[in-house]
Amino acid sequence: MNLNETLRFELVRPSQHDAELILKWRNDPDTLANSYHSEPKEKVSFIREFQSNYFLFPDLPPLFALEGTERIAFLRFDPVEDFAFAAVGRQRRCCSISINVAPLFRGKGIGSIILEAVKSWVKQQGYEALYGEVKVDNTISKKAFLSAGYRQLGESIKIVDDVRQVPIIRFVADLVPEEKSAVMSTFIIAEAGSNWRMGTYKRDLAMAKTLIAIAAEAKADAVKFQVFRPESIYVENAGSSGYLEESGIEESMSTLFEDLMMPYEMIEELHAECKRVGIEFMATPFSEADFKAVDPYVKRHKIASYELNHPHLLKLAAQSGKPLLLSTGASVEDEIDWAVKTFFEQGGQHLALLQCTACYPAPSKSMNLQLLPWMKQRFKVDVGLSDHSTDPGCAPIAAVALGATVIEKHFTLDKRLPGPDHPFALNPDELKQLVQALRQAEQMKGSYVKVVDPVELELRSFARRGIQAIQDIPCGTVFHEGVNVSILRPGKQFLGLHPKYMPEIEGKSATRTISLGCGIQREDFVNP
Repeated sequence: MNLNETLRFELVRPSQHDAELILKWRNDPDTLANSYHSEPKEKVSFIREFQSNYFLFPDLPPLFALEGTERIAFLRFDPVEDFAFAAVGRQRRCCSISINVAPLFRGKGIGSIILEAVKSWVKQQGYEALYGEVKVDNTISKKAFLSAGYRQLGESIKIVDDVRQVPIIRFVADLVPEEKSAVMSTFIIAEAGSNWRMGTYKRDLAMAKTLIAIAAEAKADAVKFQVFRPESIYVENAGSSGYLEESGIEESMSTLFEDLMMPYEMIEELHAECKRVGIEFMATPFSEADFKAVDPYVKRHKIASYELNHPHLLKLAAQSGKPLLLSTGASVEDEIDWAVKTFFEQGGQHLALLQCTACYPAPSKSMNLQLLPWMKQRFKVDVGLSDHSTDPGCAPIAAVALGATVIEKHFTLDKRLPGPDHPFALNPDELKQLVQALRQAEQMKGSYVKVVDPVELELRSFARRGIQAIQDIPCGTVFHEGVNVSILRPGKQFLGLHPKYMPEIEGKSATRTISLGCGIQREDFVNP
């Protein structure tokens, strides 16, 4: 029987039964020899550790690998730093895998088959790379990772129990091609909307080029326009919009859209101007004809919120082979799900969903930014924010902190100009300040994993508490907390063991003479 055809995975439960099976495999002599901790685990303490520590990350639950109905391996996952790209300031969403094959199934090449097969599941959970690490002398596991298509990163050192250095080798499987993985920085779109419209073709073109220059000077990644024809958007007798009437615009939607319509011949001129000043040109289409006019000039497409249910636009975007940004304003989960499935079923490759509140301007309380991590997890795509609030930067910065990789914000030359999009848009200085703030927010995001930053290293060794000698301790002296050792900050003295080891040290004898202030190490004590 071919294991590739019968292999499946099962969620581990936080039950005593599952814990006891994992403990049995973990305490096997071969497993202990290749573990960072070579001492067998006790049943009661392991079950407590298992139930409290093995289920901390809902999107990375531990798994059993099964052949038929028989459990043949245990897999555990944890989020980790992106070691492969850390040197170039890149952070993908990564996790580590550890595998323990049941003793009866070892030596049959099963480990490599499991390591290969589980990649697709990890990718579905939203992770872009999968790391493994083994002790340098663990030749069997090294072979399994290599056979499963992981690439070797080289040797490193792992600190165990705060003090013990263990030589290891890391491996990585890139689950998403580098060019398709999450963007290195937030993609910032300066949305011109209808703010280029001045009344004549000549004045319109001049204002559009002015807006392009403003966006480029602010260092936005792209400047975006909208391309539509009134007859392909609203029914002829749609009437006027309530929100526009409140702002003094009483024209019918057909009249308003006819006035704000961008001539197709302007698209090529604006694209050329963007190329000249070094900013990406974007344009949102609202019909099949609009899409065909725009497609030759854009690297990625944007579909507006009210077009989320437009099957023809979704099909064209998918078949273009270009990334799609899809706004989700005024939509519910089922509608978004339909659009996502439609895009991918039609051959779409890369999609980002933008949280959007379809109100102009959008009140702060309506932004609902906590949807961003939910959308990312629910639909397994990148997420971003199309922001219609009047605050220059609060929502975009919060969105980046919550995982947004795309930010879209309207801007204008002057908020006092007539037109529907000027009042809630950013002025040139605000746009520039927003881009700067977002770049800072990106740096502040850091890693997906809690690690000691290099800037913390000096104070970590200087001010973090350890078990330190509070008097000179002659060789053979018995350790007693409060008498000759205490839990203190070492300053410039050598840092001692973690305070959790104090009960283990209490009553033991010093194996060497220890000076006042020096940190107590593992080799410094034995039973009296």
